[in-house]
Amino acid sequence: MNYPNGLKKTTKGTINYGNRGMSLEDDINITNEYYRDNDIAIIYKKPTPITINHVDFPNRMDAVITEAHFKIPSTTDYNGIYRGKYIDFEAKETTSKTSFPLANIHRHQIEHLKKIAEHGGIGFIIVKFTKLNRIFLLMIKDLLTFINLNNRKSIPLEYFIKYGKEIKITLRPRIDYLKYVEWKEND
Repeated sequence: MNYPNGLKKTTKGTINYGNRGMSLEDDINITNEYYRDNDIAIIYKKPTPITINHVDFPNRMDAVITEAHFKIPSTTDYNGIYRGKYIDFEAKETTSKTSFPLANIHRHQIEHLKKIAEHGGIGFIIVKFTKLNRIFLLMIKDLLTFINLNNRKSIPLEYFIKYGKEIKITLRPRIDYLKYVEWKEND
């Protein structure tokens, strides 16, 4: 590439895959900020509970955590309140074009969402098929139905199309998942 004043810049065509898994999470965080700013809902990303084992203190201002471990298995990614209802959900991505591997969601997370629903809250998962750039919301009852009726290790894309709701990416809010929660809740 040629810049003014004779500067030249070459690119090697390298692709940074460092934050691949963050795009769905980033979009949800932006959406949740929009919901809060517009007084639609109060939903936040849950922090991952860790125990710090060792910290290096090169000086007073630059403490660095060098060793830590998870305290307990985390439950789900997000929780909050929407129209007087507790809301709790997990966000996942898959590179598969045909299915979502159930190994991507832990059994304790499914049990947690099940308990949320049993106690009157709203529980669901949001899954992004990254290679297809398609995002689906699947309520916990539909996830449990699939698990209970199938011996498969993955949920086919067709199941998401039939029983979930596809979320279109828009400008503001970025991923307006709450309108699909209303759709499913009123079903």
